[in-house]
Amino acid sequence: MAAVGGSIESVSIDGRNFPVAADAESNRKLGGTENEIENNGNATSRLIKTRVSWMIDGLQVEVDDDRGDHEFLQERANYNGFFSVGVTYASGAVYQGTGQITGELQVSSKSTTAAVSLGGQGVLTKQ
Repeated sequence: MAAVGGSIESVSIDGRNFPVAADAESNRKLGGTENEIENNGNATSRLIKTRVSWMIDGLQVEVDDDRGDHEFLQERANYNGFFSVGVTYASGAVYQGTGQITGELQVSSKSTTAAVSLGGQGVLTKQ
């Protein structure tokens, strides 16, 4: 079976679904650990494992002023905790985690989309 890429179908942020622009190119990091090798003077090495959060960036979600989408996203960004996040890919794969909106949140008046980055604790898991 061939790998399937393409447009993200939707993003769920704290239970609210947002369509994603068809041409949005996102990046996904599952979280867990990142590894680094540090050398010793005697030609041996040490493995350094650093815990990292999961992350999805490059999302361009539709923002509908009639639904109050911008306000909803900003309220979630203001929230002092984490909430459920889910992303449905063109392949049908769904990844879920507990996270928060990260970075700057701006809405384009022309495209009626917002660039949204998400990140969170633990790992992003495939459902």
